[in-house]
Amino acid sequence: MTELPELSGRVAIVTGASRGIGYGVAEALVARGDRVCITGRGEDALKEAVERLGTERVIGVAGKAHDLGHQTEVVERTMAAFGRVDFLVNNAGTNPVFGPIADLDLDVARKVFETNVISALGFAQKTWHAWQKDNGGAIVNIASVAGLSASPFIGAYGVSKAAMINLTQQLAHEFAPRVRVNAIAPAVVKTKFAQALYEGREEEAAAAYPLGRLGVPSDIGGAAAFLTSAQSDWITGQTLVVDGGIFLNAGVS
Repeated sequence: MTELPELSGRVAIVTGASRGIGYGVAEALVARGDRVCITGRGEDALKEAVERLGTERVIGVAGKAHDLGHQTEVVERTMAAFGRVDFLVNNAGTNPVFGPIADLDLDVARKVFETNVISALGFAQKTWHAWQKDNGGAIVNIASVAGLSASPFIGAYGVSKAAMINLTQQLAHEFAPRVRVNAIAPAVVKTKFAQALYEGREEEAAAAYPLGRLGVPSDIGGAAAFLTSAQSDWITGQTLVVDGGIFLNAGVS
C-alpha cells in the first residue's frame, strides 16, 4: 500500500489472514485506517502478508487457531502493540475432507469443529475479557452458505458453519449491548481454500450465479468493514449472505 489512510483509532484482530478471505478483510480494514493483527499457521506467508499490508499498521502472530496459547498470545501482543482490540474477525477455518458424511472419520469431524467453531469461541472470550467487555466493539464470524442448507460432500464443514451461525446468535445475545456480533455467509470465493470447487471449471461454476461471477476476497472484506462500522450500529445477531445471488436459484430446475 503506497499511501496510508489517516488512522481511525480502531484496532482489529483477523484470524487466518495470511491469504484469501482473511487477507481481503484485513486489507479492507487497513484501507480505512484501522490497525490490525493478523494470524496464520505459516510464519513465512504471514510475514509476507504483513509486509504487503504495511508494517506501520499491521502485525502478525503465527500459530494454530485452536491452540489456547496462541489465542492468548494474539490478544496480548495486540494489546501490547496497539493498546486495544475493538474488532475481532473469526476467519480461520479448515475443511480437510471431501465426501459423504456417512463415512466421515469422527476424529476429522472433531478437528473441523475445533478449528472452525471452538477457536472462534476462544478468541471471542479472550477479546471480550481483554477489552470489549468494558469498551465495546464488534465481532464478525466468517460462516458459509454451506451452513444454511445441506452441502453434499462438505457436510462436516457445513455443519460446523451452521454451528458458527448459532454461536453468532448466542454471543450477540450475551455480549449486548456492549458488543455487536454478526456473521457473513459467503458462497464460493476464489481462494486457494475453495479452489477444488471451481478449478478447471470456473466459467461453468460462475454461470450458476445470477451476478455472473464467483466471489473474490474483497467482496467479503467490504462486508466485514460494514459490519464493523458505525453504519451497522443497530445490527447484531445477523448473518449477512454474500453469495452473488446463488440462493435465488433454489428450487429452480
